Amino acid sequence: QVHATPVVGVLWHRRKRKQGAASSSSFIVSCSSSVSSRPSTFIMAVGKNKKLMKGKKGGKKKIIDPFTRKEWYDIKAPNVFKNRQVGKTLVTRTIGTKLASAGLKGRVLEACVADLNSDEEQAFLQIRLRVEDVQGKHCLTNFHGMRLSTDKVKGLVRKWQSLIEATMDVKTTDGYVLRLFCIGFTKKRNNQVKSTSYAQTAQIRRIRRRMFGIMARESQCELKDLVTKLYSSLPFSISISISIHYPS
Repeated sequence: QVHATPVVGVLWHRRKRKQGAASSSSFIVSCSSSVSSRPSTFIMAVGKNKKLMKGKKGGKKKIIDPFTRKEWYDIKAPNVFKNRQVGKTLVTRTIGTKLASAGLKGRVLEACVADLNSDEEQAFLQIRLRVEDVQGKHCLTNFHGMRLSTDKVKGLVRKWQSLIEATMDVKTTDGYVLRLFCIGFTKKRNNQVKSTSYAQTAQIRRIRRRMFGIMARESQCELKDLVTKLYSSLPFSISISISIHYPS
């Protein structure tokens, strides 16, 4: 298939006529030379289209590694724990009016109580710490919450026994309000033959009332003392008190 492009020849002819060096025969030569056996492509001169000379607006942005503007801070646990060094955290350094300390305050971090107290028996306790203040390169934290690990809770829940839960809001002597969750399970006696060990509804109510009394009594102290009780003495005191009053 043959294609002719007389438009190209017309443009060339008009440009030469302005210079006063072209004739009508030049137009015929240009038209005949543009005949080919395949479709021709139109190539526009760069100088004729000003848009081709311009690049993208703004140009190519320079890629900067974001970690070059970061700095590390040490996390310090409250003094109720043996090991106060929890770890490190990353934040963008101070730029203009944007302070690095503002990005650190309010962060909630989670750590294992076993690492803070160097006691592997407390590995199932996860504590949450909140950054309250920044001094130099150190982040000072305060108690924000505590929970049991998922595998510990799933290991406690079993069949053929009763589950007893109690939830209570308490206020410490230094003004902190906490919500305590207590969970208990019935168990078989030493010489029990029966396969199940369910508790009656009236027994569950009395046990739950007993839990409320112990939690309210033990929370009449400062926050740092209550945190120590949560991972040390409070669970055992509730268990022993209830098992004495309700052995069956």
